[in-house]
Amino acid sequence: MIVFDASALIGAALKADSVPERALLRAEDVDVFALSVAVESEIVDVLNRPKFAAAIRPERRAYILDVLRREAAWFDPIERVADCRDPKDDKYLELALASGAETTVSSDDDRLVLNPWRGVRILRPAAYLALV
Repeated sequence: MIVFDASALIGAALKADSVPERALLRAEDVDVFALSVAVESEIVDVLNRPKFAAAIRPERRAYILDVLRREAAWFDPIERVADCRDPKDDKYLELALASGAETTVSSDDDRLVLNPWRGVRILRPAAYLALV
C-alpha cells in the first residue's frame, strides 16, 4: 500500500514524463494506492486551484486522477494524529496508518521532515524511484 500526496501529484500533472509522473506510474505497477475521502478531496481541490487549472489541461488532470483512483483501496481513518507541523497534512499520515502503507510519496517539506514516521517511509518522488 502506498500514499501519494497532492504535492507529488501536482508535479506529475504539470509535466509528462517527469520524475513525479514516473514515480506515480511505477507505483501503479508495483503497489496499490491508498485513498480516503479527505485525501482525494484535497487532491482534487489542489488540482483545481486557479494557478494549476490554468497550467494543467483538464484531460491531463483527469488522467492523473484516473491513475490514482483506478485500482485504489479506500480507507476511513479512525486514528487521528497531530504530528505534522502543518495540521492540514495529518490526513496523509492518518491514511498511511489506516492502510498500513509502507511508503508515502511527497514533495512537501512539512511531511518529508518526518521521515521515517512510525515506520512509514516519507520519500520524494526521485527517492521512491531509486528505491523501487
